[in-house]
Amino acid sequence: MYRTGTGSVVVITPERTVIGIFTERDLTRVVAEGLPHETQVGSVMTKNPVTVKSTEPLSKAIELMAEKKVRHLPVVDSEGRLVGIITSRDVVDLTERYLASAGYITE
Repeated sequence: MYRTGTGSVVVITPERTVIGIFTERDLTRVVAEGLPHETQVGSVMTKNPVTVKSTEPLSKAIELMAEKKVRHLPVVDSEGRLVGIITSRDVVDLTERYLASAGYITE
């Protein structure tokens, strides 16, 4: 995660159904609790994380992220298969681009 600058890893079944997510927060907990490096991701990941359907508006994703206090939100299709992830950084970047294009901020 460190080498690639990735803040989370979504854990899926062979059918691409989301069963968990392992985030920076989970990794911090692993280190703080002194768990061995051999600890399996499945035992420390967040199981059955909140997801958003790809057909939902961005505002729904932001609402879920705020309500559930998560920074990484898996995006699923109508069958519940992973199609992507939206992060709080994505939301900030999108907001910044919007405000810049509307003339509210300058680079």
